[in-house]
Amino acid sequence: MYAVLKIGGRQFVVGSGDRLKVEKMNAQEGQTLEFEPILIRKDDGSIELNKGKVLAETLGHGKHRKVHVFKFRAKKNYKRWKGHRQPYTEIMIKEIKEA
Repeated sequence: MYAVLKIGGRQFVVGSGDRLKVEKMNAQEGQTLEFEPILIRKDDGSIELNKGKVLAETLGHGKHRKVHVFKFRAKKNYKRWKGHRQPYTEIMIKEIKEA
């Protein structure tokens, strides 16, 4: 069984026990979160739309690897380096409940 979730503007295909890095959420470590799935596909192949629940546990917070941004204009002596590290929340899918 798997489900399709929309979290932070992105869609994820998840199964029970999966670990995800999603956009930073205001949740404490160890807190249980509840999401409404877009779609659930059962083991027998049937599909449910917009029904059920997905329970997840917050594992922690962190930052992704640094992304370097380099701006350059030829023949103008213009160079700029910037770096960015996007914060994330790591969650683990505990259970997929069907309606």
